Amino acid sequence: MDCAGPFPCLPPAARTLLVLRGPDAERFLNGQVTQDVRSCGEKALPACVTDAKGRLQFFVHIFRDADGAFCVEAPPECRDELLARIDRYLIADDVEITDESDRWRLTHILATEPPPGPLVREAIRLGPRGFDFWVRTGEAPALPLSPLPEDETEHLRIRHRLPAWDKELVPGILPPEAGLDRSAISYRKGCYIGQEVLSRIKSAGKLNRRLAALRVPPETREKDPLPGGEITSVSPLPEEDGSLLALGYLGKTAFDRAEIDLPGGRAAVLGFA
Repeated sequence: MDCAGPFPCLPPAARTLLVLRGPDAERFLNGQVTQDVRSCGEKALPACVTDAKGRLQFFVHIFRDADGAFCVEAPPECRDELLARIDRYLIADDVEITDESDRWRLTHILATEPPPGPLVREAIRLGPRGFDFWVRTGEAPALPLSPLPEDETEHLRIRHRLPAWDKELVPGILPPEAGLDRSAISYRKGCYIGQEVLSRIKSAGKLNRRLAALRVPPETREKDPLPGGEITSVSPLPEEDGSLLALGYLGKTAFDRAEIDLPGGRAAVLGFA
């Protein structure tokens, strides 16, 4: 991607943005999320906030700002509950949490190299390499941008088997069911809330359901039933043969099946997230 632009991107959006500062911030945050925050650098790392049973409460991205403080980013609707969840465990730690959600807007840019900007972090949001480009609220991005249509961004996400909040990712699922164990969970760091359960799942290698990539008939809709689960996302753009790509959860009895019956026909199982 030429740094001259214009940059294909997601439209600027409000996000939950919590900033943790203080000498205990790294240790405290590492005890709250599944990711090893010590590896935060120039990337925004995906992570899960789980309960004591290892079940998902929030899906977040974590990065450091220009001053080295830890930033926790999440969908805007998670703002109050996420702040309360993190603050609940802040007892004797020397950590200050500030809610800066109203001060920043996020634009995700597809590019092979980081674009110039005061706060830019590499992140995977749609599949291709991209960068989170943060701009203060009320300021225009100092870059030529080309917002992608919503149907194109959703097609990209589904093609690359990336689960989305409030679709594949909902409170109560086990993160490995959605394939998050490959990108958002560190099994080498110390303890965190839910760590014991997730470690047992990894050791046993058993799940009751998994998020699958599917090729489905054009009549397929979200919530259509699957063996042990349901369709969670359907691409708005058709493939060359008229079929659609989709994501959905399959129960363990269907893990080895190449095809699945749907109300509108048969679906091909392309693999798992």
